[in-house]
Amino acid sequence: MKLPVIFAGHGSPMIALEDNELTKEFQKIGERVVSEFEKPKAILSFSAHWFTRGTYVQSDPEPRQAYDMYGFPKELYEVQYHPKGCQKLTDDILALLPDISINDDWGIEGPQNAYDIGKALAPLREKGYLLLGSGNIVHNLRRLEWDNPNGSPQADRFDAFITGLVKKRDNEKIIHYEDNPDAAYAAPTADHFLPLLYTLGAAQGEKPEIFNNVRNTGSLSMTGYLFGFGEK
Repeated sequence: MKLPVIFAGHGSPMIALEDNELTKEFQKIGERVVSEFEKPKAILSFSAHWFTRGTYVQSDPEPRQAYDMYGFPKELYEVQYHPKGCQKLTDDILALLPDISINDDWGIEGPQNAYDIGKALAPLREKGYLLLGSGNIVHNLRRLEWDNPNGSPQADRFDAFITGLVKKRDNEKIIHYEDNPDAAYAAPTADHFLPLLYTLGAAQGEKPEIFNNVRNTGSLSMTGYLFGFGEK
């Protein structure tokens, strides 16, 4: 069975403690994956939270948990998550991308490269693996508006622009997202945007199902896309 591809906007790390419409939607999607497809053998995550030169694949049998955020409540740092590594998935990735390096996490390069890697890894879906991109369409921590429960005009415009392109599957324009006049505000660094390119590459021509179409604190977007649901 061919498993789906998911791009999820993860936003603030406080989402690990919250119980709201956003987290309920995440829960529903997880349930849908299992009920409409099958329980994945493993999840391959294209993460915004490892950004370096080159491309790396996780190979640790017990990946460590890193608290790469500061200034949050004590309860957040008490959240424990201890997933197991999957050597078979690592081996399958290396077979598809024989020239990549081995390290503790994924490293992310440029938009075209991210898209091409996602495309090369698409066969993993047929082997029982779920492909997940975790980032944000809009992610600008320096422009957060703590009293704003919604998005800024720039955030709303850029999020709508990218969502429109994803709907049309205009991948070329998304790869060149920096041409948009709001890009410097919405994605001042590439780390949170590039996971989307991996997922687009892995879901060739598939129409998206949009979820959590929300902006908050001015300069964060939670918008996510599902690919492959209804195309089993």
